[in-house]
Amino acid sequence: MATEEKTLDDLFLDTLKDIYYAEKQIVKALPKMAKAAVSPELKAGFEQHLQETEGHVERLEQVFELIGKPARGKTCDAILGILEEGKSIMEDFKGTMALDAGLVSAAQAVEHYEIARYGTLKSWASTLGMKDAVALLDATLQEEIATDKKLSKVAIGNANLKAA
Repeated sequence: MATEEKTLDDLFLDTLKDIYYAEKQIVKALPKMAKAAVSPELKAGFEQHLQETEGHVERLEQVFELIGKPARGKTCDAILGILEEGKSIMEDFKGTMALDAGLVSAAQAVEHYEIARYGTLKSWASTLGMKDAVALLDATLQEEIATDKKLSKVAIGNANLKAA
């Protein structure tokens, strides 16, 4: 029995569904992270990133539209694991000086996952000649990179020192 030949288009769609699901989960997690954060700077950062993430969801919906597919997520175990880790940090370090440092580390794990996914999708979209999708994916990729840099600044400037 021959299995159906899978193409880069199939892989692109599969990964698009994966990151769409992930972004929706992140939208649910960010308010909890903002609420848990001690530093006003970190709280504000999470709240700002929530607005950005809602924009990322909208961009992904535009990409689905461009390829003529319904915007549907596919369960992403990777993001669920990363977010579960973040939840554990919030529970285990609640009320301690190390909480913000832990939240920053959890948030950076999310960012690095997203950067990897968006970088891959952008590259595949380019290979597949999807110019409009490349622009949308790149806009989100640049925001994720900027957020990661901001998190590093918070960690170096504040959270890690307090935790130490």
